[in-house]
Amino acid sequence: MKNCSYLRFSLKAIILFSTIIIFGSCSSTRKISKPLDKIFEESPVFTQGFAGFMVVDPEENKTLYSHNEEKYFTPASNTKLFSFYAGLKILGDSILALQYRIHNDTLYFKATGDPSFLNEDLPGSEVFEFLKQTDNHLAYVAPTFTEKHQGPGWAWDDYNAYYSAERTAFPIYGNMVGFEFEKNKEFPVVSPAIFRDSLVSSKDSLISSRLRRDIVKNRFTFNNQKKDSEFSQVVPFKYSSEILVNLLSDTLQKPVSFIQNSALNKKLNNTIYSIPSDSIYKRMLKVSDNFIAEQILLMAANKVSDTLKSDIAIDYMKENHLKDLPDEPMWYDGSGLSRYNLFTPRSMVKLLQKIKAEVPQEELLDMLPAGGHSGTIKNYYKADKPYVFAKTGTLKNNHSLSGYLKTKNGKLLIFSFMNSNYTVPTSVLKAEMEKVLLQIRDNY
Repeated sequence: MKNCSYLRFSLKAIILFSTIIIFGSCSSTRKISKPLDKIFEESPVFTQGFAGFMVVDPEENKTLYSHNEEKYFTPASNTKLFSFYAGLKILGDSILALQYRIHNDTLYFKATGDPSFLNEDLPGSEVFEFLKQTDNHLAYVAPTFTEKHQGPGWAWDDYNAYYSAERTAFPIYGNMVGFEFEKNKEFPVVSPAIFRDSLVSSKDSLISSRLRRDIVKNRFTFNNQKKDSEFSQVVPFKYSSEILVNLLSDTLQKPVSFIQNSALNKKLNNTIYSIPSDSIYKRMLKVSDNFIAEQILLMAANKVSDTLKSDIAIDYMKENHLKDLPDEPMWYDGSGLSRYNLFTPRSMVKLLQKIKAEVPQEELLDMLPAGGHSGTIKNYYKADKPYVFAKTGTLKNNHSLSGYLKTKNGKLLIFSFMNSNYTVPTSVLKAEMEKVLLQIRDNY
């Protein structure tokens, strides 16, 4: 009888405890739902534009709040989260830099899309020394690269901007030219120096920027009327096989020949790796590096098909790793510069869950911008301890923020906040978004 009484008491205790947990959880959800409903229904920022939001508790596999979570939005650089996941699933721990073969007295090599060669924003690798120290003649063999240098849906007049470096099979110097204007000097210091002869001085006050490249060639026109101050600018150079070989020859200080030979291309079976993969992911996510994002897709395509074409990587990911997304991603490039991209908040949340399963939490949060502390949200979502770890995405009249949120109770939530067609300054929009995120942080 005592055992029966004890069992009945234990059962009642379990039921009571479970009831408290269930109702406590429901109470927390209600506590955030009503205030969030009010914000989305009454804020002129959200009612004039178009907003979508979803936040989930991954431990309990529960949606805490959603608003237009099934609608498609222009993600801008939130697209980089898709590129990140592609890299995680395809590239491995280190970046494949070159494939090569030594035959007779010649080292034949081809590129794989690795963005790190002589890129000052990424760690150094042994690839430069590998090419520099060899006693063999160097012959660059063109890989199978079928892309246009700019992606589908990119704004054509952004070609001069630092964020629009061209997509290529063998990037060098990040596919950028640097110009350093020193005080009281007419001509800037140019790096790589090979582009120095492409500079043209102009007194035309109608030039919209201090330095601008011609759209179809490497001719850089500059207007240096403000000699009393220092100034620096980086500009994408117009890429070609000839430019690449000239840059390699100039940098390595030895001749490099160019070979267009598809048969030879397939015989380059030796490999050399450059840098850890996570170093390029961190750079891409923290500062929203478009160039790296595009090259990740090219490298992924090369790995699964031996052809550097972004669509191959995108189709492979959609077929093999993204079929379980709630809504099919309209995915067209690596960086999010394309306005063709369209994703839903609930698909972004699902993607973030998949990423979380691939990367240890501490490492993952360190890769992302942290509100008030680092990256693209260093000046937003400020707190003594960061509570937002997320990827931003901004194009004109479109802004998204998707990532992870730490509550005051120590829970790590996953969210996606997407906005399109708003007309207020983005800083005003972010202030309204912060109200939503703080409500969740403080009350769940």
